[in-house]
Amino acid sequence: MSLAEHLTELRQRLLKCTLAVLLLGTVSLLFAKPIFGLLMRPVLDALPPEGRALIYTSGIEELNVLMKVGVYCGICLTTPVILWQIWGFVSPGLYPEERRFASPFVVLGSMAFFIGAMFCYFAVLPSMFKFLLNEEETAALESRLETGRLRTEDTLRFLRVGEVERAGQLAKSTSEALEASGEGQPGAPRPVPAESVELAGRLEGLGRLLDAAADGFGTQGRAVVGQAVEQRVAAVEAFGRRDFKAASESMDQAASLLAGGAPTRAEELAGLWRLQKELAAAQAEHAALKWTRPMLTMNEQLSLVLVLILAFGVIFELPLVMALLGVVGVVKSRWLFKYQRHAFVVCLIAAAIITPTGDVVNLSLMAGPMLLCYELGVLAVWLLERRRARAEAAASINPAP
Repeated sequence: MSLAEHLTELRQRLLKCTLAVLLLGTVSLLFAKPIFGLLMRPVLDALPPEGRALIYTSGIEELNVLMKVGVYCGICLTTPVILWQIWGFVSPGLYPEERRFASPFVVLGSMAFFIGAMFCYFAVLPSMFKFLLNEEETAALESRLETGRLRTEDTLRFLRVGEVERAGQLAKSTSEALEASGEGQPGAPRPVPAESVELAGRLEGLGRLLDAAADGFGTQGRAVVGQAVEQRVAAVEAFGRRDFKAASESMDQAASLLAGGAPTRAEELAGLWRLQKELAAAQAEHAALKWTRPMLTMNEQLSLVLVLILAFGVIFELPLVMALLGVVGVVKSRWLFKYQRHAFVVCLIAAAIITPTGDVVNLSLMAGPMLLCYELGVLAVWLLERRRARAEAAASINPAP
């Protein structure tokens, strides 16, 4: 075939691939929204529960996102067709016995692409987005804070039913757990006023403590609880004037009055108030650390996810592509072995460029499969060369009549 005939055949095969992409992409548009939700699941799972949503910044962005989902799904589903057309284009230059590998090439190539996409979706994307959207220190503090908040509610329930001793024991253990939250990162920017947040948390905690005490003390302790409420009102007024010192003193006086209402349980009640203060301090520390929050757009996150999924799909195709190039004689195993160290460096650089995070885990998840696929490709080229050499040797010994 002449060059013009080769180009004509290439155009026809590209046209077939394009028609297949359009057809399967159109079918995928019918299920674009559920597919988009499935693709965004690793992103949403990495966000805090109260903020698991994506935004769009223009009226047509959601429509563009769904159209993009349909097109990329069409490309992924057309992988067997694309591989079949590639094989059909190069098969005239192969030996007759090598043309029998058409079906294995298409089947294994399609499987490799989808395995790479699934590896990216289930292994790479969850860890990557958790690294990007959650700081390790903040996540640990959030876990301790949520546990402390739930256990504090239980202490108040014990107090409400009159189990002051049990409430004090639970408050003591909860306080010890909250002390493990630490002081945060020294020198980190703190735009959120931690003092006002902490005092607001103390006021809320004192209110819950007074409500529980009003039920647990019964009618005899109502007068003491009323005096403590008056002190809390004074603390609220001082807080409104930004007189934080006076507000703190008024709250401590309210807690002292409450403890004086039950002298035999003063220590337990003091522990309950200390727990409320520690919980408020942990909330203030959390607000100081987490003063930014993600607002992710649909289009940007979809583009990132699709690029990574397609990249891993193509990476897992590397052994078959190298084997195909070895079959047609473009690459030799000797040449691949010679420049193996250079290939490793190129793979690491490519993984660092493709990976949007700078941590070692995600870089390894990208570079590891890439290096493994390269080694498998080198092995496949070497085996094909040995097989061809044995076939040529057999043909020279027993020439055809």
